[in-house]
Amino acid sequence: MIMDNVKKAAISAGAVAVIAGGCNGREKDKAAEELIAKIKDSDAEVRTKAWLSAGQVGAAAVEPLAKVMTDEDLEVARAAKRGLWKVVRDAGRPGRKGGKRAVVGKLNGLLGDDQPIAVRREVLWMLSEIGDAKSVKPIAALLSNKLLREDARMVLERIGDEKCIAALKAGLKAAPEDFKLNIAQSLRSLGQKVPGLACVKLVPTKKTNVKPL
Repeated sequence: MIMDNVKKAAISAGAVAVIAGGCNGREKDKAAEELIAKIKDSDAEVRTKAWLSAGQVGAAAVEPLAKVMTDEDLEVARAAKRGLWKVVRDAGRPGRKGGKRAVVGKLNGLLGDDQPIAVRREVLWMLSEIGDAKSVKPIAALLSNKLLREDARMVLERIGDEKCIAALKAGLKAAPEDFKLNIAQSLRSLGQKVPGLACVKLVPTKKTNVKPL
């Protein structure tokens, strides 16, 4: 009797997994559309419930939420940002490899010049939590962007794998003089030696008249 119940439970669980996995693209898009409609709702409670549940929608919600993050209504924009972070955090949970790859892929695509600076900056920090090997190239490309280079540098430092170290080294060679010390500091934080460049922690930030004893 117990074994029969176990088998039934296993079958039911499997059926649920099949149904969830069989959700087609149109159904996912519809779920994302419904989420965005609630995110834009004038009722604060509706917006809150929407962003709290955004993780369930997954990768399909990434681009629509990113678009709403720059909405003129600040409360709507804030709800969209919170929703996107929910998607990221849900994707980063243990055992979510497939969903994580899909979300990361969408985030990588939001680092291009066609996106607002505010969105790209937020996406960079999202990738600092769940980014993969394919994220390194688009992140590293922003080391040449004056508005985003500091974020890109710190995100590469935070991910900190061999590809990030290689990207930082390449960035150091191409960086203007006013940014070389920053990249060098990231490399040192990752255990790399950077001869010829002073440590930023040892460079005075203000002029002083104090003389050595």
